[in-house]
Amino acid sequence: MPSALVVGYDPQAIPGVDAQALRAGLDAELARFGEHGIDAAMTLIEFDDSAGPALVAALTERPWDVVVVGGGVRKAEPLLPLFEQVVNLIRRHAPQAAIAFNTSGGDSVEAAQRFL
Repeated sequence: MPSALVVGYDPQAIPGVDAQALRAGLDAELARFGEHGIDAAMTLIEFDDSAGPALVAALTERPWDVVVVGGGVRKAEPLLPLFEQVVNLIRRHAPQAAIAFNTSGGDSVEAAQRFL
């Protein structure tokens, strides 16, 4: 069974949004992976000192076929250093994995499928 790791920005860290609703959407998308025969996990990070270690732990948990980087990490210009860190950690700790990018929290499966 192919595997995918989804890396996203923790909704709890986004001021002024309904974090519970965003998390419910992310969880629903994660469940969709299983419906498509893909074993998937999700790691949510924040722009702080915990991001690197949390991502490395997830990346080295197993050999991933694809790592999907969410728009919350890469679309906000102030998070550019976090996005760079994420890409470089993927290259270093999961070199066998393809790197995919979703357009929203609702198309991570399709992003992964482009490389599986």
